[in-house]
Amino acid sequence: MKYTISEISEIIHAKQIGSENSDIQHLIIDSRNISSSQNALFFAIRGDRNDGHQFIEELYNKGVKNFVVEQIPENHSKYKSANFLVVSNVLEALQNLASHHRKQFTYPVIGITGSNGKTIVKEWIYQILHSKVNIVRSPKSFNSQVGVPLSVWLMNSTFNIAVFEAGISLPGEMEKLEKVIQPSIGLITNIGESHQKNFVDYKHKAKEKLKLFKNSDLIIYCKDHEIIDQLISEDHDLSKKQKFTWSEKSESTIQLISKSKKVDHTLLVLTYKSKQYELSIPLTDNASVEDAIHVIACLCALGYEITDFKSQIESLLPVAMRMELKKGLNECTIINDSYNSDLNSLNIALNYLSQQNQHSKKIVILSDILQSGKSDKALYSEVAGLIKKYNVDQIIGIGTAILSQSDVFDIQKSFYSNTNEFLTEFSKKTFSDSAILLKGSRNFSFEKISAILEEKIHLTVLEIDLNALVHNLNYFKSKLNQNTKIMVMVKALSYGIGTHEIASILQYQRVDYLGVAFTDEGVALREAGIKLPIIVMNPEQNSFNLMIEHNLEPEIYSFSVLRNFLKALENIGIPEYPIHIKLDTGMHRLGFMSHEIDLLIEELLKSKNIFVASIFSHLAASDEGYHDSFTLEQIALFKEQSNKITSKLQYPVIRHVLNSAGIERFPECQFEMVRLGIGLYGISSLNQNQLETVSSLKSTVIQIKKVQKDKTIGYSRNATALNDTTIAIVPVGYADGLNRKLGNGNGKLFINGYTVPIVGNICMDMCMADITGCVIHEGDVVEVFGKEISVKKIAEILETIPYEIFAGIPSRVKRVYYQE
Repeated sequence: MKYTISEISEIIHAKQIGSENSDIQHLIIDSRNISSSQNALFFAIRGDRNDGHQFIEELYNKGVKNFVVEQIPENHSKYKSANFLVVSNVLEALQNLASHHRKQFTYPVIGITGSNGKTIVKEWIYQILHSKVNIVRSPKSFNSQVGVPLSVWLMNSTFNIAVFEAGISLPGEMEKLEKVIQPSIGLITNIGESHQKNFVDYKHKAKEKLKLFKNSDLIIYCKDHEIIDQLISEDHDLSKKQKFTWSEKSESTIQLISKSKKVDHTLLVLTYKSKQYELSIPLTDNASVEDAIHVIACLCALGYEITDFKSQIESLLPVAMRMELKKGLNECTIINDSYNSDLNSLNIALNYLSQQNQHSKKIVILSDILQSGKSDKALYSEVAGLIKKYNVDQIIGIGTAILSQSDVFDIQKSFYSNTNEFLTEFSKKTFSDSAILLKGSRNFSFEKISAILEEKIHLTVLEIDLNALVHNLNYFKSKLNQNTKIMVMVKALSYGIGTHEIASILQYQRVDYLGVAFTDEGVALREAGIKLPIIVMNPEQNSFNLMIEHNLEPEIYSFSVLRNFLKALENIGIPEYPIHIKLDTGMHRLGFMSHEIDLLIEELLKSKNIFVASIFSHLAASDEGYHDSFTLEQIALFKEQSNKITSKLQYPVIRHVLNSAGIERFPECQFEMVRLGIGLYGISSLNQNQLETVSSLKSTVIQIKKVQKDKTIGYSRNATALNDTTIAIVPVGYADGLNRKLGNGNGKLFINGYTVPIVGNICMDMCMADITGCVIHEGDVVEVFGKEISVKKIAEILETIPYEIFAGIPSRVKRVYYQE
């Protein structure tokens, strides 16, 4: 469905400047992620740190001609073919446009909210119904103030039903989302701890979430969530609405009679319409079982009988809501996003593929896109446009529909009727030094392709949550003044987490500088396509030429380093090269001392080959309150010395002294830039609950055995079974970074919901855990550290710091990066 720019101007009550009357199909909020510049409308949303108005010129040069703004660019006359729609609040305008669009359709709209499970329930509803009806749904987890209107914009007349999720983090947000979604059917999953910060208590948060159902005809919920049930019963308007409930404890529309967990499934016995049903669902954890029952209730509320979908509910597939990045064969990188396949998620995945600049060749393996509501010709012409836009070099299409439209692709291409046909013809020599995106609908079994493309790996892996990393970055950004720059430390493999994988995300997030320890780290980032300014903190004289060749900027901490670097510049003949001056204000490591400042100024003023890009110092104990007076002395000395230097220079210089702890504890001392290190990776000295876990060391149970009483376990017979004991053997040892001091009961592992002690000595490649009395099976995932066992707790046991634990994970433990 298209709107003209004039129609949109009227809908959002804008003042239109410009006469072009374009048709609009695509809404854009991020200049980095444009599916099509034609027929596109950019909403210049203002955020805490970013302002969409700053990217108007960039977008105009990319072909975007229509903008919703709060103020006209000062030099707007140069945008001769542009339309500007001027409003008082761009975000409200986006929501108002989506609200108007929603009103054009009368088919059922399901609005899902709750603390957890929203995306799972939505995807399972789609999984079961998409072969019966044409469903439009929120892409990924698009449930925010911006994500919801973008989701609703996807509605068109080819669909029969819509399913949208809504999430909030502040009171007052749900009223806005209700006006956009206008759900005819409401479903609330549960109320828990998530996003509790800005609410008085769970009841307050539940009351806010229930505002989504203000104008709904029907509400679906579990009566066993007492807060939800009480609020609905007591609310004057909600209590009068039709309700579809389920419960284990009280009378409800669907009565759950029993719930029996088995090894690999859960048996449900329930009654509905006076009939009893038995359902075996392939899930065992409580959260997934609850989500599945919500889906059953929703389908019944839509008018389906349980017998209509029994086979599908009994073969539910886990929702892999994350895009994974892994090392592949022949120096390839594999991006596995076979969670679903539609145009919106394809655009997101292609955007991520485009960031993998460590490879010159980009390849997409794509299945048929199901249930798009478009003709095959129109659909794959649009896909071909996206492929071209993101400069993909090769496409491999799998499925009869994409095969029939192979002529619309004008790059290197090959097509197969099904996955097995591709696998039959596949050779491991087919790909090398390429970034490969796997994007397929579930029934194409792309996990078979992933299995042959991925480098065979040790069962122990370090998982890196890129969403959590971006969350932590944004948390620290929220502490900064509008114009304060941010430098992120990626030295020592980004604290053991990765190299270009982390730097690429940071570049995409528009940080200002990266910091590495040595020149070779910076060179590796340059070779991987990282273009951000990079500071080398420990420059070595024999690497100066290499540093200059790759445009790396040295830390200058002594006169010998300064003079030797100047000689290197003079030999090559490069003027005005950026350097960064390190001052020693009390750390007594590297840096110029106070008595050296006058001579330093003389040296700097003499040379025309350099300019001082920044001056900085290193705080010795900013994370420890009892050293605050010393920290403040350091900051005061830094201010005095840096002012002395900058007063003699004839140009502006960036100053930075705050590290992660300093950003939180001394925000008034930001100067022009801050340095973010361990905080990015989820460690805080002040507000740990505000950060998310980025890295998790995981393994797998490979064997379970019984050990009789009085028998010994492991090397040196250090552990003796005091009773008949069950142990799990896990292939993670001290060669994987599991410190031997954690053996013999000092450390613990988290397996299938149980925290269990490590028994006996830790071996080089494995360890043993006491799982007596626990329901644990071979093949279960083991967490060594992560969300359940914090790395800070392990550091306390070992009397060390989290840095050492992160940096101690060796390269044989493969890194797996994932992003929702």
